[in-house]
Amino acid sequence: MVSRLKLFFGEGFRVFFLAAGVYAVFSVLVWTLWLGLPTAGGIVPSGVPPYQWHAHEMIFGFSGAALGGFLLTAVPNWTGAKEARHLFILVASGIWLGGRIAMWYSGVLPAGLVAVVDLGFLPILGAKIATQLVRRPKPQNMMFLAFLTMIWTGNLMVHLEWMGLSADTLDTGMRAGLIGLMSMIAVLGGRVTPAFTRNAMKRDELPEARWPVSWAPLDMTGLGLALILPLTILIGLPDTMVGALAVVSGAVQLARLARWRGRWTLTQPILLALHLGMGMLGVGLLAWGLALLGIGSEIAALHVLGIGAAGGMTLAVMSRAVLGHSGRPLVAPFPVAVGYLMVAAAAVLRWLGAELPGDWYMPLILASGGLWVLAFTLYTIAIWPAVTTPKLARNA
Repeated sequence: MVSRLKLFFGEGFRVFFLAAGVYAVFSVLVWTLWLGLPTAGGIVPSGVPPYQWHAHEMIFGFSGAALGGFLLTAVPNWTGAKEARHLFILVASGIWLGGRIAMWYSGVLPAGLVAVVDLGFLPILGAKIATQLVRRPKPQNMMFLAFLTMIWTGNLMVHLEWMGLSADTLDTGMRAGLIGLMSMIAVLGGRVTPAFTRNAMKRDELPEARWPVSWAPLDMTGLGLALILPLTILIGLPDTMVGALAVVSGAVQLARLARWRGRWTLTQPILLALHLGMGMLGVGLLAWGLALLGIGSEIAALHVLGIGAAGGMTLAVMSRAVLGHSGRPLVAPFPVAVGYLMVAAAAVLRWLGAELPGDWYMPLILASGGLWVLAFTLYTIAIWPAVTTPKLARNA
């Protein structure tokens, strides 16, 4: 038993990627039941309205676990620093879980205590990766600390309104948190999607002329917009300005994606998932920007980003990392491959639910939630052996 626990808390991806999968299922299942059952009014014992609990827990709870697993795994590889191990991972995962419990029981806990517990995770995570990043302080890596700060600030703004210390910061905080996540995806996805596709093409001995192509001016524009967009929300720029920047950012992301040979990945789900996630990011930013300019539903657009981009890219990156770091071939298990498509379909259905006439709203919302729950259930079951057993030998 002790050896199993030492293994489980020995690497960040094991705890946090499993926690992200379990919480993705739990939180959306609760939300879907609340929506679909007329008698389920008290199913969420939180002290905030259920829709606010749902939004907060997807942006800061589920995504927080995914960020923890990714950063604790990737940053040591970038810098050569020593990985976080047992005690830190145990404490950090306990703080993350404490935040989820505090939010669930916020109806009976003091709002200040809920805020302190929930806000504790990202600073602990940021401090740890900062000590690793300073070994090789490259700007393209250090910027992740800035993104974490902006996401944490968004969460703080949400709690300030819940504590009654501000009157109108909740919506701004939620949007800043979500768009901060989108910015991280834009930067990370802009690195790994073409790189992993290029590596696979090399292994298959495809000619270089068919490899993904990057154009520095386009990449730099995408990077700059990723840094700016969350800040425009936090400082309160007018919707028209934020919307215009979001439209440009979405168009840039789609232009980058068009050069990465996505069609070639149609038979390789573990690569296709990355392209799908980046496509959802570009489309979602375009739709959100247009909504802020008065065209379309903002709620619909935000769900394309939250489900399609955040959910899709999270599932793609977590499943790939689990396979690679557990010594398994980089081939998505069939249930996980199906899950990639389910998350993309869930995003489309949720968008349609907000855009189509009212009679379609609830059936499409429930179908979207059901697909999400099933996708992450398949992922969680599939990765369980990989995160709870020792790494396979290279020749296995």
